[in-house]
Amino acid sequence: MITIPYKAVLPKTMLPIVIIGAGGIVKDAHLPAYKKAGFHVYGIVNRTKAKAEALAEDFAIPHVFDTVAQAVAHAPADTVYDITIMPNQFLETLEALPDGAAVLIQKPMGDYYADSEAILAVCKRKKLVAAINCQLRQAPFVNAARWLIEQGHIGELYDMEVRVTLHTPWELFPHVMVHPRLEILYHSVHYIDLIRSFLGNPKSVYAKTLKHPAKELSSSRTTLLFDYGDTMHAVVNTNHDHDFGPDHQESFIKWEGTKGAIKAKMGLLMDYPHGVPDQFSYCIKSPEGEYKWIDYPIEGSWFPDAFIGSMGSLMRFKLGEIDVLPAAVEDVIHTMAVVEAAYKSSAAGGEKIDDIA
Repeated sequence: MITIPYKAVLPKTMLPIVIIGAGGIVKDAHLPAYKKAGFHVYGIVNRTKAKAEALAEDFAIPHVFDTVAQAVAHAPADTVYDITIMPNQFLETLEALPDGAAVLIQKPMGDYYADSEAILAVCKRKKLVAAINCQLRQAPFVNAARWLIEQGHIGELYDMEVRVTLHTPWELFPHVMVHPRLEILYHSVHYIDLIRSFLGNPKSVYAKTLKHPAKELSSSRTTLLFDYGDTMHAVVNTNHDHDFGPDHQESFIKWEGTKGAIKAKMGLLMDYPHGVPDQFSYCIKSPEGEYKWIDYPIEGSWFPDAFIGSMGSLMRFKLGEIDVLPAAVEDVIHTMAVVEAAYKSSAAGGEKIDDIA
């Protein structure tokens, strides 16, 4: 069995963190990840101070601030700011940060592409070291797949698929579930960004995002097909309405190459928020031309471990330990361009069929 390195590399120096926002994602992912990694959360601020105070008590955060301005005024000079609020508050928050600061911004990078461009412009003008928290690209099972592919173990990659068929309890996200751009912008954006991180920018995208007839959600099912030429097949299929028990639910990423394949089960999304165990499997063509699937044990999951990777890589880049910042705003702007193109494709519809009379 191959030994696969997949754990996030931690920075040599732990920079202090100030968290802006105190929602469920902070409680369920950010703070557990930072505790697990040994990161130091210096302070937290939230418009409803009681929520910040509750998290500060649960996770031993020494400072709770009344405003972002107060947090900035009292934070150490090398603080990393972790913005976890809704996208329509990003611009004013970024403007309040010190020039040159390191900042991790929750996905998505704005509600519309014009917002993404405005966020990028602010980050450039203020010389912020800014990344978007597209953390799926640093989940342990994704790190393992990336290493296998980069080492050439499955040959030339020619197929990448994400399939999600399950029941998502959107009511757990009350501020998100009412959004007019629900499924692609707040869920499939993860998979768009993931595919880009492996394959680069597609030439175009074909998309259709759909409502459920008995629900008021703006969208809950999507198909995305990315154009990478005539050999690479890249597709995302999501169905958040499959509420018929666990037997036929699915949640996986699959990579296929000329010498083998990889499949990663994303257990977090199934029976959310409890989740089920992940599973990571790969097969490589033997000298005899045979294939055998191997289940490889992976410690950690998307939540909270991927959040260690996104924050840790930002610290390492800020400290000069790495030369490339994963999910930098300059990179994720292209993810948001694909998101925008997907909505345009969905609205425009497919090619009309010329029926013979």
